[in-house]
Amino acid sequence: MFRKLGTAALIAAFTLATTPSFACTGISLDAKDGGLVRGRTLEFGFPLSSNAIVVPAGTEMNGTLPDGKAGINYTTKFSMVGANAVGQQVIIDGINDQGLSFGLFYFPGFAEYPAVTFNNSSRAMAPFEFGAWVLGNFASVDELKAGIQHAVVVDTPAPGFGSSPSHYFVRDKTGKSIVIEPIGGTLKVFEAPLGVITNAPAYDWHMTNLRNYLNLSVTSVPPLDLGGVMLTQLGQGAGMHGLPGDFTPPSRFIRAVAFTQSEVQASNADEAVLKAFHILNQFDIPLGSVRDKATGGTELTQWTSVSDLKNLRWYFKTYDDQSIRMVDLKQAVEAAKGEPRTIKMESTQPVANASTNFMSGKQAADAPQGKAAAE
Repeated sequence: MFRKLGTAALIAAFTLATTPSFACTGISLDAKDGGLVRGRTLEFGFPLSSNAIVVPAGTEMNGTLPDGKAGINYTTKFSMVGANAVGQQVIIDGINDQGLSFGLFYFPGFAEYPAVTFNNSSRAMAPFEFGAWVLGNFASVDELKAGIQHAVVVDTPAPGFGSSPSHYFVRDKTGKSIVIEPIGGTLKVFEAPLGVITNAPAYDWHMTNLRNYLNLSVTSVPPLDLGGVMLTQLGQGAGMHGLPGDFTPPSRFIRAVAFTQSEVQASNADEAVLKAFHILNQFDIPLGSVRDKATGGTELTQWTSVSDLKNLRWYFKTYDDQSIRMVDLKQAVEAAKGEPRTIKMESTQPVANASTNFMSGKQAADAPQGKAAAE
């Protein structure tokens, strides 16, 4: 089956890691013209070697049980595009042709999966297979909420790696967002009105923790008179003093809410895509900043993606190439001619030489930037 391809590559890659961890962050933005985007970073402790895969409608897919046998079997109703991992034909982040978007996020220590039984095995799949099932079968958040009981996510280990505890963020073109978490052996659905997600602990804990940061503000702090001694802020930005800056999931959740809620709204989806990338730059992990003490492994932001739910485009950039690239789902599906196809994500950062790209005198005079610089 389609998903079975690349298992050997997954075994080899996951065997290299003993305590890998995700530090992914997800955000959402709305544009004034009704355009909606969802973006995220993808972090891991070893190279996931992700590529973009295009899966046309009508593709047969299988789920996998812990014993290696096939679980759920279905044929996709909708076409989809997104990122896979180490050769697996799965989607851990992507969008379908109905404007439904999906993201998988690591959820260690809190995921609770049901046991496989005779009654649920025909509906079961691995945590990393859930994204393709969602995008392949549902057009909206409401449809997914109504049909989620037809799926069972079980603790099928990634070959050579073991358990891959995950929770999921889903957003549709109406702006509805939900978080889905395997808790108590069932898939629990949380409404996600703020459109952000990180990792553990559970989503409702993060929402409660926001109440510890009600003092944060985008506005300047007014001067303070202490018995005739007037104290003023040292510089702009004092309203955000206390905003946590570390890479832990709770801190990233607070920053994601702060930056998305304070963002000046984009005029359209194209502008919102670029704004999303700018916000996600705040969560970029440089190589060496996060290390595992036991293994010496380092974590970094391997790629960043943004889904345009209105125009059905999936954008990405990678650690080695910060150029933003785009896959137009409709165009890609047409070019794929009914067959699943792969688009390489890894590339080398181009550096343009602008040494002699001089503006003409008129261009320089008419350019707002030039006038501001001259003044």
